[in-house]
Amino acid sequence: MAIPKMGLMGWFNMKIVDPLNQILRRGLEPKQLAFSTALGITLGIFPICGVTVLLCGLAIAFLGSLCHAPTVLLANFIATPLELSLVVPFLRFGEVMSGGPHFPLTSDALKKVFTGQASREVILSVVHALLGWLVAAPFILAALYIIFLPCFKVLVHKFSTVPLSPKKSPNSPTEVKLKLPTKRSDGRDELLSI
Repeated sequence: MAIPKMGLMGWFNMKIVDPLNQILRRGLEPKQLAFSTALGITLGIFPICGVTVLLCGLAIAFLGSLCHAPTVLLANFIATPLELSLVVPFLRFGEVMSGGPHFPLTSDALKKVFTGQASREVILSVVHALLGWLVAAPFILAALYIIFLPCFKVLVHKFSTVPLSPKKSPNSPTEVKLKLPTKRSDGRDELLSI
């Protein structure tokens, strides 16, 4: 890996800061960016390692223009350390939700997993972790959206080179009024504004 040559900050700038800067400069709507980031992180903490990119691809294909694909994938990339750290909390939450047995996380249990003696327990623990994530995911998505929306409003305003979609004011200069010639009741001509 090229981390030692360029240093950690160089890697961080190249992999996270530069792509985020490019996304912000495109002038996307803050709501779409906040939703895409929240979706990418929520899918990025899925408790089965290695399938988060596939889940993000499916979500992007299903949601289409409602989400921004590069933002979803960048957020998924950023969430990778969180994914690994949240597997055990999702496992425990799923055990509580289902009332299932407590899966021991000891060295003996790890030996049983590697020798194939604990296959039923491992599958049950994966199901519990999935259950924990499925119950928590909508709340995580909503909380992240609420947190990211004001952040992206500020960031898009600060970094965007493209103006946001304009809000129409009542006396907007782009508003077109048609004037039709009509006759008044007294016989004089008049222009009627529509």
